[in-house]
Amino acid sequence: MIANLGSPLSAALALLCAWVVIGLAGLLRPMSLVFAGRTLFPLGAACGLALALAALLGIAAPTAHLTLPIGLPDLPMHVRCDALSCVFLCILGATSAGVSLFGAGYFRSGQGAPPGLLCLQYHLFLASMGFVLLADDAYGFMVAWETMALSSYFLVTTQHRIEEIRRAGFLYLLMAHLGAIAILLCFGVLQGGSWQFSFDAMRSAQLSPPRAGVALLLALVGFGAKAGLVPLHVWLPEAHPAAPSPVSALMSGVMLKVAVYGMLRVAFDLLGGPLWWWGLLPVSLGLFTALYGIVFAAAQTDMKRLLAYSSVKNIGILFTGIGLAIVFHGVGRPQLAALALVAVLYHSVNHAFMKSLLFLGTGVVLHSTGERNLGRLGGLIHRMPWVAWLTLVGTLAIAGLPPLNGFVSEWLLLQAFLFAFEVPHTFVNMLLPLGAGLVALTGALSGYVMVKFFGVVFLGKPREAAAAPAHDAGSLERGGLLWLASGCVILGLLPAQIVPVLARVAEQLHVGRLLPNGAPWWMLVPLQGRQASYAPLVFSCAVVAVVLLTIWVVRLLYHQRIRRVAPWDCGFGRLDARMQDTAEGFGQPIRHLFEPFFAMQRQLPSPFDPAPRYRVVIGDRIWNAAYAPLGALVQRIADAFAALQQGRIASYLLYGFITLIVLLALVL
Repeated sequence: MIANLGSPLSAALALLCAWVVIGLAGLLRPMSLVFAGRTLFPLGAACGLALALAALLGIAAPTAHLTLPIGLPDLPMHVRCDALSCVFLCILGATSAGVSLFGAGYFRSGQGAPPGLLCLQYHLFLASMGFVLLADDAYGFMVAWETMALSSYFLVTTQHRIEEIRRAGFLYLLMAHLGAIAILLCFGVLQGGSWQFSFDAMRSAQLSPPRAGVALLLALVGFGAKAGLVPLHVWLPEAHPAAPSPVSALMSGVMLKVAVYGMLRVAFDLLGGPLWWWGLLPVSLGLFTALYGIVFAAAQTDMKRLLAYSSVKNIGILFTGIGLAIVFHGVGRPQLAALALVAVLYHSVNHAFMKSLLFLGTGVVLHSTGERNLGRLGGLIHRMPWVAWLTLVGTLAIAGLPPLNGFVSEWLLLQAFLFAFEVPHTFVNMLLPLGAGLVALTGALSGYVMVKFFGVVFLGKPREAAAAPAHDAGSLERGGLLWLASGCVILGLLPAQIVPVLARVAEQLHVGRLLPNGAPWWMLVPLQGRQASYAPLVFSCAVVAVVLLTIWVVRLLYHQRIRRVAPWDCGFGRLDARMQDTAEGFGQPIRHLFEPFFAMQRQLPSPFDPAPRYRVVIGDRIWNAAYAPLGALVQRIADAFAALQQGRIASYLLYGFITLIVLLALVL
């Protein structure tokens, strides 16, 4: 079917082109912060909002196809808009609307790149992510994928004069290209020898189980590298601290979900019916990634690295859900497969809002104080009340506390895990319920980490003088934060209305169908005939009623007896910042409990040191065991080949001649 001018596909393409035009418009006045930041970024936010609305309408619309008049002579680009792509387009549009509005007030002069160039890179990044979601052939997908990688690389290295940022950008680009090679090989396997690279041809290809399994494994490597799946996560905690906060918000909130989209597209659309045991690998890797990420987040003292490792944890949750959906789909449990897939989609939407909100909140703190180190912050709720209270919404949401949105998606995934006993394989249905315990453990540790994050940054007393000049967010920044915080609240209070919309994706992909159960509009009952239900509005009203009743009873019975005194300070006479728990103190129990995860170096002071300091450096065992030796090996090989670069034209001609002779010998 060809898309008409009023279809969601045509609207999405027009809005993606509008983002490109807005980015190019920044080059008209490249040094004007007022023009780029105050004019073009709000226009980009409006386009994002329009894209979210068009995609929301497109979830229930018929699938639309279109062949674009661009590409190679025998390889044109195809685009397709179905329910799956519309859900992720909605994530892209809704999240970018808040981030772009925030960015209009956030970006300052002296960021390392001219404002116009920054505007171009930013909106090209948005447009390339959108085109990845619409691409319907391997050629268009890979062009958009590489454009997304390159534009985000330039955004990460905005302050490229700092060596640490250049190093982080190089690591990100290297991992992005390794992942792209795996994705390209995956498409090569999926075409099945037909040499037709449209997704329609891949859907109709009859692959043998071994070839299909190889394709899924390559997809897991390629999309896992972009998403931050352990052990391919090493770029993520380096790139996020280097990038500007709105860029970090987009990368963590949206770009990682584009990788999740790619995995879903291959597993449930291009492959058709994966075998059930293929799902055990993403389940295992996902659970390990979730635990690994949240344990490392608990040990961090840098705000943005903490949030980056928290993203690793949430990516683990998403890949766990994907693997669980594959298992249920393969064993013929379509309703449970649909539930697991809906949990993945819901958590993708939720994480986009939650993590973007937190990264933007840390961006305001970083601009106001110049500090990312948790040990030098504190007491900012008094100087930055807007940022503190809105960040608290994201903190509670990502900790998985009801009635906010983070609880709903993790609760749905737990429901799917609890019915794993229906898998008709004894050993598997004994092990899968352990995944529910690990999900619950990571959820509890996530709450622990968020208490550390919010408590150390915003509560207590200032630990350093850096907090003294702190000021609250501006009006545009507040607007972006409010938009994302509102999304966290709405997604948490109305799951009964959102789950049926997401269930259309599972139905369209022939994964399964969540049957209607006749529950009232305010109650979520995900599975027909099961006892599990959740009523967030009732829960919220009960919490508010208990709090108000407690306040009223305390005032009624004890109002005359209340005596205000200074808090107990262990007899010292006054409280100061040194009496507060530190970020290191919060993380110490986790470091001891999960010590095998960490590569710790303890630097002990000399007994004769007049000012002794004890320091612990926390490293990544995976980096030390795999990436550091590999990097050293590549460096030695490069040094050996450097001898060939003599600067003599005669030597280069000889090398070319020898290469030509070898190639002729191989061909003939």
